[in-house]
Amino acid sequence: VQLQASGGGLVQAGGSLRLSCAASGNIFTINEMAWYRQAPGKERELVASITSLGATNYEDFVKGRFTIDLDNTKKTGHLQMNALKPEDTAVYYCHAGIVMLTSPLASFDHFWGQGTLVTVSS
Repeated sequence: VQLQASGGGLVQAGGSLRLSCAASGNIFTINEMAWYRQAPGKERELVASITSLGATNYEDFVKGRFTIDLDNTKKTGHLQMNALKPEDTAVYYCHAGIVMLTSPLASFDHFWGQGTLVTVSS
């Protein structure tokens, strides 16, 4: 199983970006997906998460600006980021808990995608 994150780039403050995270491999279902970010010199932090039932959680610093979604039919999740601020500048990572089709039983594991850089200029 692999997670491929994309959609990062350079944007001015107040602008928007939409990050995508596509899962591939022998996947039965994505149980949950989350986005983390890591700014230079800082530790990686949770941004938002979503379960396969659609329950979402947002950290306070993105509430009202970011929206997370997950489409299990396409095995893809997104992070819509609006009203971006310079302090949102970071490498963004997707993370997912995935149920895999393995013989004779299904198995579960967590995976990280590679990061995608988001740079917000002031």
